[in-house]
Amino acid sequence: MRTTLSRGRLTTDLVLAAVFALVSLPLALLGNVFDLVALAGFTAALAVRRLSPGWSLGVAWLAALVQMGTLRELQLYDIAVLGVLYSTAAHGASIVKWLGLVSAGVGSVVATLYLGLLKPALGQSEFLFAPDNAVALTLWLGVTFIAAISVLVLSWTAGLLVRAVRDSREIRRREEVALRERELAEYRYVVEQERNRIARDMHDVVAHSLAVVIAQADGARFAARTRPETAVEALGTIAGVARGALGDVRMLLAELRHAETDTPQPVLDDLEELLAQLRAAGLEVELVERGPRIELGTGHQIAVYRIVQEALTNALRHGDADRPVDVVLDWEQAGVVATVTNHVRPDAEPVGARGARHGIPGMRERAQLTGGQLTIETDDDRFRVIARIPAQQGSTR
Repeated sequence: MRTTLSRGRLTTDLVLAAVFALVSLPLALLGNVFDLVALAGFTAALAVRRLSPGWSLGVAWLAALVQMGTLRELQLYDIAVLGVLYSTAAHGASIVKWLGLVSAGVGSVVATLYLGLLKPALGQSEFLFAPDNAVALTLWLGVTFIAAISVLVLSWTAGLLVRAVRDSREIRRREEVALRERELAEYRYVVEQERNRIARDMHDVVAHSLAVVIAQADGARFAARTRPETAVEALGTIAGVARGALGDVRMLLAELRHAETDTPQPVLDDLEELLAQLRAAGLEVELVERGPRIELGTGHQIAVYRIVQEALTNALRHGDADRPVDVVLDWEQAGVVATVTNHVRPDAEPVGARGARHGIPGMRERAQLTGGQLTIETDDDRFRVIARIPAQQGSTR
């Protein structure tokens, strides 16, 4: 199996193979030409061990067969076998991986027979034991086999562990990518749903304003000749209503309304009723207003109400319901700053751990559509939502 390697990794493998050849060359030169052939084979196997583990294993076997077929002694270049077995487990396909394990076992048997029986039988190696000492011979063969298979299988196992770690990291990376994509999809869904909800809220406001404008315009048209003062008053009313409606229309993004509702939209005067409902649900809420109120457009009042409602709902669901929640409205010349602070349960998840939940994207979208902004703050055991809603242009007193 061929794998795709970056130029840097391929260069690294080639350089390491060249260094291995240079280090092993002096000892190979002390032998004969077959040692040089075997060295060349093991060097080639190391050079392609990650690019093509299967070919690397095959070339290593050919080099080993050349070495054994010419009855050569163990050399330094035989260490290359460890790198080849490691690569079959770490980088090879499934069949190559298991062929590496089989090669470790077969290689251990072949090496044991080659060193313990074949070479002594051909007089190529001085045997340590008398031929009739079967016990000593068996013991020596057993020790040689155990040593060989331990080293070879250990190299293969190391490659398998590295492969497992790499695969585990890849799985975690894919899970993180999938999680980010899911959170992004959830965020977009929440934002879209909130935009639709905002559009439905604003529909009644704009429809009411246009109805007033039309009625006043019709009245002014008929009264213009006989009662000019009435027509002037009607035009003033039209100007005021149209100015407010224009501010509300600017909050709509590409007319996102999908459905209408006949339910009156809540404004700031409805906050006390909302707090009463939450107190009845068991949440202790304290409302503080600082500074004189200024006039806000209806759409801006809806935004303040909905943000406070969502923040208190989150406090009821995910906060410490046994501790009070503070709602503060700081009125300024430029608008209002609504701050909702609640205590966090000790077992609560960190902010952001649940992706686009808790209504934060929706609250932020509402604030931005009014020209304001929303900030989330956490310190120690408290969670704070801060919404800055500007006064509608032309409505500040």
